[in-house]
Amino acid sequence: MSALLPQSNHLSPAEYLDMELSSPIKHEYMAGEIFAMTGTSDSHNIISLNLAFILREHLRGTPCRVFMSDLKLKVAAADAYFYPDLMVTCETAPDSHYREQPKLVVEVLSDSTAKFDREDKRRIYQALESLQEYVLVAQSCMDVRVYRRTADGWDMAIYTDGAVIPLHSVELEIGIERIYESAWD
Repeated sequence: MSALLPQSNHLSPAEYLDMELSSPIKHEYMAGEIFAMTGTSDSHNIISLNLAFILREHLRGTPCRVFMSDLKLKVAAADAYFYPDLMVTCETAPDSHYREQPKLVVEVLSDSTAKFDREDKRRIYQALESLQEYVLVAQSCMDVRVYRRTADGWDMAIYTDGAVIPLHSVELEIGIERIYESAWD
């Protein structure tokens, strides 16, 4: 998750990538502006881990990989680099510090970033030709929203208590309770 206030430095993408290699904190990047990343809550972390384990096990033996919040996603059309909570990509990447062609991106919503994740970041991610699904997961209640690419654009489905969530991009159905397991213990 990132703080929504930019730092005052205006950097080129190359300067940002160089800085990020040695920075003690992570930053997201948009059109020359950098945004310091903040920590997460225990619920946020547990939900992310649950999804990562489910996806990792499901994708075992395939060319696709699950990456968590420490690997950047480059969105060239927006001149941006983000740290999504989770992404799945099947690309062979030329750079080991970021990916460019995810088929699935998941963001666990936090109070400070929910509006940005639902609106601006969603539109930026949806510009990625490879992206098939963008998933937003609430951390305070069972509420998962899946944006799916269709022939006509994007559709959104909402899943709540007791639902089974189909993720077409990775050919997986997940019971919502598995996503939230131990999140509020």
